[in-house]
Amino acid sequence: MNAAASSGGAALADASLVEPVSLVEHFLAHPPDGFEARVLRGGVPYFVAPFDLLTTADDALRRRVQGLPGYGWWQRALRWRAGFVGTTVSEYAVLPADLDVPAFVDALMRGPAREHALLIVKDLPQESPLLAPRHNAVARRLGDALVARGCVLLEGQALAWLPIEFADADGWLHSLSASRRKDLRRKLRARAELDIRSIATGAACFDDDAVVDAYYALYDAVYAQSEIHFDRLSRAFFAAVLRDAASRGLVFEYRHGDTLLGFNLCYVAGDALVDKYIGLRYPQAREFNLYFVSWAHNLDEACRRGLRRYIAGWTDPTIKAYLGARFTLTRHAVYLRNPLLRVLLRRISGLFESDSHWQEDSGAADRPGS
Repeated sequence: MNAAASSGGAALADASLVEPVSLVEHFLAHPPDGFEARVLRGGVPYFVAPFDLLTTADDALRRRVQGLPGYGWWQRALRWRAGFVGTTVSEYAVLPADLDVPAFVDALMRGPAREHALLIVKDLPQESPLLAPRHNAVARRLGDALVARGCVLLEGQALAWLPIEFADADGWLHSLSASRRKDLRRKLRARAELDIRSIATGAACFDDDAVVDAYYALYDAVYAQSEIHFDRLSRAFFAAVLRDAASRGLVFEYRHGDTLLGFNLCYVAGDALVDKYIGLRYPQAREFNLYFVSWAHNLDEACRRGLRRYIAGWTDPTIKAYLGARFTLTRHAVYLRNPLLRVLLRRISGLFESDSHWQEDSGAADRPGS
């Protein structure tokens, strides 16, 4: 582990994390492809990466822009090298509870905000039910301070989570409507045909590079079919997290015969089971409904361990709402070095808040799916 990762971890003993701090340390030591990572004042993680300006745009705006004459030639102009406060492996911006907000913002505006045309302080929680009040408070103070220095606050992604208010996955099914229960029971029949194994991170099997390669290939298959390609986690990162015995990670393997159809890497953190990474073999994963099977298995595991919450991540909010998830939004503080572009962003900011629009349309904010 490099010095930046080590010093960052030491500073984050009481930070706004729902996952183990070791994930952040591994991110700093092994950043995604094309990323540069380091720590800022207070141990706050920071990275620089190529960023497509249409990444968070709503579908209508993206289609309009992509339909403009010559888009294939000038689309590169929409990819900027941007600075980001945060990580892509933590659900929230990683902020120590005792962060000196004025000093941090001053250093940020004197350094990264001048170095890059675009600076994003990503994933600031909005009174998250998953964090302690002191962590929500520091995020609130930071957001206010950034706005005072010219940043624009945009609504971020919808983080899915589910309180464990049932004894097992059967109890979860009974909390859903009759039509959903019928549909999901049909999908979950595939569970009986699968061999599901639980392996702790740090197990001897992960010392074998061939095992890590197999897992990484399945992760890469999911990444390849994703709509948004921002952070392609490195093979070195996966090797590090799979070999980290202290992180309390759990890998659930899904096999049919001798074939590994998929895996799901989760963490026991406090009173929560945190779902972080999935790898799938297509098309078999769809044929066996692994997305739904893994959801039910994770809930059973959380119940068995006496945990109180299941934290299911950012992607696929429509499906997760169907599965009964609740949602809590984040905010991104965005700073454009060009003052004219800052004025423009304030006027069109709503076009870059697609998850917020989805949540308003679905009425899914912090309530169970109906």
